[in-house]
Amino acid sequence: MHALGQLLLVLAAGSAGGRGDPRDTLACSQGLTCRLLDTDVLCGTEPPGPRQELALARLRLEPALRCTEPTACAPCLEARVRLALAPATGTATESPLSVQPGTAGTEDSGDGGQRSPATGATPSQPNVTGLLLLSGHTFASSRCVAVEVWAPLGPTLRRQTVGWVIFRCFEAPLGSELHISAYMNSRGRQRLSQQQRVPDCSWPAAQDAVPQCQVPRLRVSPGQKEVVVEVEGAAVGHSYTLRLYHNHSHGTSGPGRVVTMQSSPMNYVLPADEVLPCLCLQVWPETQDPLRATLCPFSHDAEAWERLWARSRLVLHIEGQVLTCSLSAPCDLLAELVPCWQPVPSGPCQPLPGLQQPAEGKGPQEFGGLRPHPNLCVQVWSGGQVRLTQCLRDRALPGRPDDLLLLERGENASLCAVERGACTPLASFTSRGAGHPGLLEQDLQRDVAGGQCQQLWHPSNRTGVTLWACPLHKYLRTHWALVWMGVLLGAACLLLLLLMKKEDMKGWLKSLRAGYGSSGPLQGRRALLVHAAEPVAERAACALMAALHSLGLTVVAAPGGGSGVAALGPLPWLHAQHHRALRDSDTIILLLSPAAVAAAQQWDTGVVPESGAAESSLGPRHSPDPGDVPAVAPCEVFAAALSCAMPVLAVAQGRYVVARLEALVPAVPPALRAAPAFALPADMERFLQALAGPARHRGRCLEPHVAAVAEALQRAVGE
Repeated sequence: MHALGQLLLVLAAGSAGGRGDPRDTLACSQGLTCRLLDTDVLCGTEPPGPRQELALARLRLEPALRCTEPTACAPCLEARVRLALAPATGTATESPLSVQPGTAGTEDSGDGGQRSPATGATPSQPNVTGLLLLSGHTFASSRCVAVEVWAPLGPTLRRQTVGWVIFRCFEAPLGSELHISAYMNSRGRQRLSQQQRVPDCSWPAAQDAVPQCQVPRLRVSPGQKEVVVEVEGAAVGHSYTLRLYHNHSHGTSGPGRVVTMQSSPMNYVLPADEVLPCLCLQVWPETQDPLRATLCPFSHDAEAWERLWARSRLVLHIEGQVLTCSLSAPCDLLAELVPCWQPVPSGPCQPLPGLQQPAEGKGPQEFGGLRPHPNLCVQVWSGGQVRLTQCLRDRALPGRPDDLLLLERGENASLCAVERGACTPLASFTSRGAGHPGLLEQDLQRDVAGGQCQQLWHPSNRTGVTLWACPLHKYLRTHWALVWMGVLLGAACLLLLLLMKKEDMKGWLKSLRAGYGSSGPLQGRRALLVHAAEPVAERAACALMAALHSLGLTVVAAPGGGSGVAALGPLPWLHAQHHRALRDSDTIILLLSPAAVAAAQQWDTGVVPESGAAESSLGPRHSPDPGDVPAVAPCEVFAAALSCAMPVLAVAQGRYVVARLEALVPAVPPALRAAPAFALPADMERFLQALAGPARHRGRCLEPHVAAVAEALQRAVGE
């Protein structure tokens, strides 16, 4: 007991000027008296006490917070030690308590009584005294606490437990491992130890109280030309650091870009051209050991992936007789390198079997024993699509489009030609799709055996195939000679046939010259336009003649004729033009205006005009009905034209076309319904097709001219 007193005196003297933390607290349950001697002593150097009077029953650790302000706390572990009387101290009828070092005893339903604050006063009744030492160790620091405990020597408690000693607390960084030990300063000391992790920011009590856990959030707003990064939930008056970096599987590419933000709102504008799938953002407050909020928002952005592939580069290298390639990109690429065979630059590229390998992105990659050839290319496949293609032909090597790729499986196996995604046996192979199948089988086998073919890929345990590149130019020369002989023979036969059909050829050339000598779709056609002698009909006839003349149609109008009318007179001249139109199979256009309709109705009712046109006696004769009397005076010239046309129409001869001005004439008179009729300008397209005839309609396009002709006619009628 004298030695224990000396030790307590030394510890108490050391605590007066020691490194104790004033924020530490000590409490003990009812029935015990405890005093905190020092919060930072050197454990293991104290002398042992006289005998063991107090024993350790259990050590329990619980998470806690040590706070100076409600939002300025630090995480720690609270140590609770249950004490019991040593077996020698209890009465003879009490059973001893067996506690193994490092294990916990049975916990009572409570704390062994209510807590009482630690006091330094020594109780007046007989008691036992002990020195409790608590030590906490982390990876980088350690700490030891000395506590003096008094327990009364009255009637013993259940299971000889006397109460709890609670120390608050051992502080450590967030989420770190803390090893805490407890032992008494007595001979035959026992030690209880536990290891527990200090709470991190996932503990709800720490999220609002620990500054390191108050991490802001990142919000990204993408746009067409820029991306806005916003820091949300930032504390007022604090500075934050924003870091932008490229995330790689083998580590980040340098420190990236670091921005310090202080003002509110905390926004950062990033150009859209810099957005890549591996671009990540990280933000943290400028405090000690802060937590960092990390966000990689562009990993599934389609535009970011397209931008990444646009910045990726595939380069082929020839090192001796080995083909290598290098794939460089700002981000990691989940892709596959596929060698392929492309004889024609614009043609498909046939993948070589068994030679594909994943893209590593770290320096040049070899393809084993693959030898260079101008027709070899390397493609980068990702997501089922070809992203990049690079050919040896692009490195100024002359291409060989006539070389054929042959595949041989195993030794002394049959050869097959690799074309269009399949391997065709030489017995069924035809060169470039022409010739007899199997024609080159023996020649190609002889070239492979004689060393005239280049071996591209050596047989290996991985694939078991051999690839050969054999030239076909010597065989294709003979093939093209036969083709040219066939072309010359066909030309000679065609020339002989043309000589035998010389007269037919002259007619064909004449029609070709007439049809295609001008740009007008009606070039070479003629028409006779018959109209009434009234102002509206004359304006419509003039407009229609001008429009049709621009399409290449030769039009003669009646009444009219110039010097011919003066020499022959109106009616003989009209009969002569009508006879010529019938002889040359020209089109005769009957333009219906109000006066022309009156003349047609007069013909239909049998009333003959007084101008001497009574020689036409073929029309039907009946008494006129009062409703059939026209409101407009009939045109005598048009009635004379009907005397020429009606006999021909009656026998269905001649090319007659009836064109009525739909704004003035509602229907075609019955006398003219035997000819095809068109309402102008609504049926202008069908009218032009009738003028062009069936053959012309098939070879020419009239749609671009319909609107112009219809507009000219509409303007003339509306004046």
